Amino acid sequence: MNSDFDVLRQLLNRRSGLSLDAEKAYLAESRLQPLVQQLGVAGLGGLVKLLLSGSHEDVERDVVEAMTTNETFFFRDRVPFDNFRKVILPHLLQARQDSRKIRIWCAACSSGQEPYSLAMLLDEEAHRLAGWSVEILATDLSRSVVNTARQGIYTQFEVQRGLPISQLLRYFRQEGERWRINEHLQSRIRFTEFNLLSDYAPLGRFDVIFCRNVLIYFDVPTKKEVLDRMAKALAPDGFFIMGAAETVIGLTDAMVPHPEHRSISILRAAAPKPPQRLTLVAS
Repeated sequence: MNSDFDVLRQLLNRRSGLSLDAEKAYLAESRLQPLVQQLGVAGLGGLVKLLLSGSHEDVERDVVEAMTTNETFFFRDRVPFDNFRKVILPHLLQARQDSRKIRIWCAACSSGQEPYSLAMLLDEEAHRLAGWSVEILATDLSRSVVNTARQGIYTQFEVQRGLPISQLLRYFRQEGERWRINEHLQSRIRFTEFNLLSDYAPLGRFDVIFCRNVLIYFDVPTKKEVLDRMAKALAPDGFFIMGAAETVIGLTDAMVPHPEHRSISILRAAAPKPPQRLTLVAS
């Protein structure tokens, strides 16, 4: 059992950056059981044997997706969204007056609640964004959750988590027991699969990057690597947003926490410099 689990741990780390300690063997057993039954193999050992054959790329992907945590809800931890409206957007509206373009990346977007929350917020600020181009790129490793996000259909339970009734009625229409987000918001977001261990260069540069509650599943070397890549993908005066319990401190030299606002980090080069002390020399 331990050797089978070690193979799975190595696969997950190599393919997605996910880091599982030895105490999480039970988690692998429970999450992979449906896949084991679907493939008709003899338990976890049979699944590992299939993976070691090296000819089942689709099974590798299914294992990674099964082990990925996709917990999310609308306007999760309201602080980053309040900061986006009150701090980030006003700065960008002033700093991007020439280009009138803003690019936002929601990395590890899961089933889409985070980028749709941003799209709602931006729609409410439409009077300030007339004539502007605002692009939201939303990516996730999991093909299944990207497809769910792209469809924009949610259960009653999902729309009740964090979504005020006024926004539910304004931006969704009910279809039976589910709710579908309106096409206008869908058109503002580009959903695509993307692995955070991949090359970021094809994505371009972003003014804002949301990467919340995903790095907690990575080991320290992988966290450092991802954060350094994120820093390179960020505009010089851009904003980087992590989860409430996450920090860039001790993981990257490229970014530092915002001096005033929780949840925001900025490039170290853009951080305000402390005032210099004057040294008085007696004459």
